Amino acid sequence: MKNFFDQYFNSLSRHIEAYDYDDLLSFSEAIENIKSKRGKLLLFGNGGSAAIASHAAVDFSKTLNVRAMTCSESSLVTCLSNDYGYEEWIEKAIDYYSDANDLIVIISSSGESENVIRGAVRAKELNLKLITFSGFSPDNRLRKLGDIAFWVDSSVYNFIENVHQSWLLSIVDFLSHKDTN
Repeated sequence: MKNFFDQYFNSLSRHIEAYDYDDLLSFSEAIENIKSKRGKLLLFGNGGSAAIASHAAVDFSKTLNVRAMTCSESSLVTCLSNDYGYEEWIEKAIDYYSDANDLIVIISSSGESENVIRGAVRAKELNLKLITFSGFSPDNRLRKLGDIAFWVDSSVYNFIENVHQSWLLSIVDFLSHKDTN
C-alpha cells in the first residue's frame, strides 16, 4: 500500500512542478491590474472545479483584498439553467455580473464542457481577459480560448483538480508574499 501512495504523490508532485513560470507571473500581473482598476475576478467551473473556484475566490478576497466571486450559488445556476439552458448559464452569468475591467477564470478538467466553452467565448466577445485551467487533451477547446491557458498533462480528474487548486492558490501566496516584502 505504501508503494501506491509513494507513486501517487510522486506523480502529483511532478504534475504540480510542470507549471509555466511566465504564465503564473502573467496571471499575477493580471490580478494586480484588476485590483488597481477596481475590477473583479469572476471564477467559474462545474462540480469539483466549481469548488476550486469558490475556494480561490475566498482566498483572493480575504488575503489580497481582490474583489473575487463565483456564480455557483445553486439558485442562480438553476435559474439561469432553467431560463436559458445549462449550456448557457456561465455565459449569462458573465453577461449579468461582469464589467469592463474584470478578469474571468474558467476551470474545467476536460476543457470540453459546453457551458464553460460558451462562457469563454462570451468573455472573449466582451474583450475580457480570460484565464483558463484545463487538462486531458492539449488541444482542448477551453485551452485554445485562454489568454493565459494553464494545462495539466493528465486525464486523471483528481490530479488535474489538485494541480489547478495548487497553481491558483500559489498566486494568492505569491502576491501576498510580494505585498509584505
